[in-house]
Amino acid sequence: MGQKSKVVASFAEAVADIPDGSVIAFGGFAAPGTPYNLIMALLAQGARDLTCIANTTGGAHQPRMPDLGMLVENGQVRKVVCSFTAPGRPTDVLPFTKYYEAGEVEAELVPQGTLAERLRAAGCGIPAFYTPTGVGTEIAEGRETRVINGREYLLEYAMPVDYAFLRAHRADAAGNLQFRLSQRNFNPLMAAAARHVVVEVEEEILPIGSLDPDHIHTPGIFVQRLVRIPPEPEGLWPVRRKERVR
Repeated sequence: MGQKSKVVASFAEAVADIPDGSVIAFGGFAAPGTPYNLIMALLAQGARDLTCIANTTGGAHQPRMPDLGMLVENGQVRKVVCSFTAPGRPTDVLPFTKYYEAGEVEAELVPQGTLAERLRAAGCGIPAFYTPTGVGTEIAEGRETRVINGREYLLEYAMPVDYAFLRAHRADAAGNLQFRLSQRNFNPLMAAAARHVVVEVEEEILPIGSLDPDHIHTPGIFVQRLVRIPPEPEGLWPVRRKERVR
């Protein structure tokens, strides 16, 4: 019996059944990996009380790209878990900031390497681990630490998620994925940590078996849904970013 195609017809279909209260990890490390179309589809779908996990809450640059800040502005987010809750420059203002300062959304700051390891641990079935990162800082206040071989470590828990929204460069219909550039920073870890993985694909979705197994970055066993980004101007957010990456 052959493998079943995981391709769906639209971004709206891909996110249609995301329930309120979901924990969603959003791939992306700068432009190449951010699932812009899936974010826009989730905005239109309207699921609320979400916990969103990502490297950042979004950017302050214009023109503004779809980001987690838009979900916050739309009243869909209860909590954000990320490595950067503040802008890179003091003159920038993130849309997320005013909602956090008003107490309308929670935020959990997680060091970048710890965020990656918490996701990796979830994908590997490791419930928790100790790390020196954060020891002696506000991050460690009120939390369990342990001295191992004379050094103090902070206990961190794995971060399983309900859904991962990712962006891939290429895929086959079985969900085998190839990433490019910084798409590989968080995407493979999030795919392994999630119960359901939804992917927007920049290039064509090839027939099953077309990709060289040695060049697959995330196996299709982790992936449930694929949507190809249509060429301009048909797409919900059609810019594939390939030409704009610097």
